[in-house]
Amino acid sequence: MIQDIQLRVLPQIASDSSLIINYIAEEKGIDARTIKSIRIVRRSIDARQRQVYVNLTVRTYVNEEPTDLAYTVTEYPDVSNGKQVIVVGEGPAGLFAALRLIEHGLRPIVIERGKDVRERKKDLARIKSEQKVNDESNYCFGEGGAGAYSDGKLYTRSKKRGNIEKILNVFCQFGASTNILADAHPHIGTDKLPLVIENMREQIKKSGGEVHFLTKMTELLLKGEKVEGVLCRNLVTDADETYLGPVILATGHSARDVYHYLAHAGIHIEAKGIAVGVRLEHPSQLIDQIQYHNKQGRGKYLPAAEYSFVTQVEGRGVYSFCMCPGGFVIPAATGQEQIVVNGMSPSNRGGKWSNSGMVVEIRPEDIKSEELGDTNDPLVVMHYQEKLEKLCWQQGNMKQTAPAQRMADFCKGKLSYDLPKSSYAPGLVSSPLHFWMPKEVAGRLQQGFQYFGKQRHGFLTNEACLIATETRTSAPVRITRDAETLQHVTIRGLFPCGEGAGYAGGIVSAGVDGERCADMLAAIYKNEK
Repeated sequence: MIQDIQLRVLPQIASDSSLIINYIAEEKGIDARTIKSIRIVRRSIDARQRQVYVNLTVRTYVNEEPTDLAYTVTEYPDVSNGKQVIVVGEGPAGLFAALRLIEHGLRPIVIERGKDVRERKKDLARIKSEQKVNDESNYCFGEGGAGAYSDGKLYTRSKKRGNIEKILNVFCQFGASTNILADAHPHIGTDKLPLVIENMREQIKKSGGEVHFLTKMTELLLKGEKVEGVLCRNLVTDADETYLGPVILATGHSARDVYHYLAHAGIHIEAKGIAVGVRLEHPSQLIDQIQYHNKQGRGKYLPAAEYSFVTQVEGRGVYSFCMCPGGFVIPAATGQEQIVVNGMSPSNRGGKWSNSGMVVEIRPEDIKSEELGDTNDPLVVMHYQEKLEKLCWQQGNMKQTAPAQRMADFCKGKLSYDLPKSSYAPGLVSSPLHFWMPKEVAGRLQQGFQYFGKQRHGFLTNEACLIATETRTSAPVRITRDAETLQHVTIRGLFPCGEGAGYAGGIVSAGVDGERCADMLAAIYKNEK
């Protein structure tokens, strides 16, 4: 007999399968010796009260052994002779689009401007050691996209957009822990995700697809109002290369050269709202104490605590974003003369600090500076990003050292004469963020922090540090597409996809959008001669 049993147990019980079995046996009047196996299919933490509980759904196998895998396997056929499709970008949208194309019998040719996920690590290390950013290989560009080095969080609110369970199962098939199928807020971890990405790439190649690194799309090949392929620059040989076929454009939210190209080529795009702000870093023990209502912190059986905050200030959202428990803050710039920060954490989330983006909603109509040009320009929000990132670089001594300020000092408008220890490897420099950051950002953050501090006693503290600037929360541009066919509104055969096109906001939603674009492309082109 197999049955799913709902439990509400103490963290110590939830951490030990033998204790769970004994608990089930006692609660349900089952002989523990007949319970051959259990599988956790849902897990969440309830920390609303002083006593923390873990809610579990436990699949219990009584008098029989499990015969099924914990995840569903997807079959990928040989598509060596299939119709060719170009996938530009090998982030989560591009990877899942390519794999889905293979399911449809189509042959993906994946074009990636950056390096493979292992080679990327060398360039990431140079940002710390040499204060240099490689324009084509960094925390945003390269195999796996920005998500490869940003904690591997798999939580999404986009429940209506597609098959989220499919995305999680595919990750498990290629090496992720099956815990992601059970946890309410699943994550893979920065240390585990690169191997999963490598396995996905190898499957694409094994099935007859191609993956080309250091190959940068420079132009869409158009014939009238139809795309016929892409022109690329091989960054190793500096030669032009042409790849023919319909195109899934999944270049990520930081490919500004692509946005410039589309605007100058007259391909319809539009400005899109973003959120900008800072990375807020606390000691992880302090966040554990606050969230678990315990001076001892999380103790032995609970994970590093998470938090989520949201409020409205002067008609705009102020909220936490991409929270990384037990993680560290990273330099995520994609070019020279810019500072951008993001967060990441290993699978065990065992670091000394916890951080999150703390950001303010910015809409295109909020941008009125004459320096940024016509507010009807589809790139106006991107220009706003660029200006703020350069200003941050100037405040950070024109290196990757990031300007920072203690949290309470920021709210009081005071310079921090010293800074707490931080996980940000290139280093911090004390700076009056409240003074030089845009008023529409700094002022709203100050009010938001005051509100959050009232919600969680101890959260608003000078033990926490604001690190500037968080600007790459989402794409500043939307590449417009037809709602039904997912093709560009004017260019047939062009499928704008994922975060870079403005239709996703994280690893899972990008993967879902990649699969949706592949499905629509297959339906339209599979039988075309």
